[in-house]
Amino acid sequence: MTTPGGSDPSGPGETGPGPGGPGPGGAGPSGGSGAGPHGESWVAHGRRRWIAALLALVLVAAAVVAVISLNRPGTEAQPAATQSEAPSPSPSETPSETPPPPPPPPPAPAPPPPPEPIPELPPAPMNVLVIGSDMRGIAKDAAAHTAATGEPMDHRSDALMLVHVPADRSTLYIVSINRDTWVDIPGFGGGKINAGLQYGGIDMTTQTVQQLFGITIDHTLMLDFGGLKVLVDGLGGIDVNVPFAFQSTHDTGHIFGPGVNHMDGQAALEFSRERYAFSDGDFQRVRNQQILLKAILARLTGGGALNDVNAVRGLVDFASCCLTVNKGFDPVQAAILAYSLRNLDTNAIGTMTLPTAGSGFIAGQSVLFPDYGSIFAVGAALREGRIGEFARP
Repeated sequence: MTTPGGSDPSGPGETGPGPGGPGPGGAGPSGGSGAGPHGESWVAHGRRRWIAALLALVLVAAAVVAVISLNRPGTEAQPAATQSEAPSPSPSETPSETPPPPPPPPPAPAPPPPPEPIPELPPAPMNVLVIGSDMRGIAKDAAAHTAATGEPMDHRSDALMLVHVPADRSTLYIVSINRDTWVDIPGFGGGKINAGLQYGGIDMTTQTVQQLFGITIDHTLMLDFGGLKVLVDGLGGIDVNVPFAFQSTHDTGHIFGPGVNHMDGQAALEFSRERYAFSDGDFQRVRNQQILLKAILARLTGGGALNDVNAVRGLVDFASCCLTVNKGFDPVQAAILAYSLRNLDTNAIGTMTLPTAGSGFIAGQSVLFPDYGSIFAVGAALREGRIGEFARP
């Protein structure tokens, strides 16, 4: 199909006569080349069509890109920013703020004040009476009842040891008294020495021993069965050098081998009470009680524990639950005494048993008769600081 003026939309036509006369492309009278009805050339008309087509193509491509972007997985349409939302400045545009300096560390706590020193005892000898009550209850309560009312209580001294502390505190001397020794009990007359605890508590027992030796006793300590167990267990047990093998006839029937035995509270109690397993009965029992006391002292002084003021006070606080003491022997006095023994040589502790002059019966009771001549000599040695002549390690 040809357009007016002999032009083809797709390009120039063939040469031929046009309405305006011959010429290439059918030139008209005006000399224009291929003008249409409105006087436009096919070139200008074609250019506009090409521009329109290109614009349409660009719009279509932009629409396709938008659709693909909206449908891409994980991509969400973002709301248009409103004028009230200012764009966030990039990190390079925002000056970094200097963080405030950290607060200064709190001041270090002040060190605790040093423990108050324990005063030294004056360099003078001392006598301490140690009583082991046979009460299975609380002997402290029984002693308090007797002291308050004067009424006797049903317990006796199963162990009775006079401990002499020399002025230099380098060692100790232990004089054991058999429980069946027949003596004069002040205010009651003759009787076994262990009955003094029943009649008048620790005060009466103290008076009886003072009278027997002719000495002054500075302090008295009493321990019952339960207290001994608590004390030994609280120390973590003790190492006791057993002289020979035997089996206890009490409670658990503990078997003791010869040599060093590590004992808990129950074993220590059975070791200290046994007498029926020995041919000489109570004499071996008091020797075993001396061995046990030395083991406790070795445990207390081992490792320099008594050099530590706080440890000494802690020990006294702990032992106060188990011990009954004479009036005036408060924890401060006990700590002073314990601290004074910090250099004690337990291997040098001397021991002996009160001299006796045979056994017999009085009022149906098996008793030991005291050897008063020898006892007088021992009393003099105690007063004069010569007890080491009798009590040997």
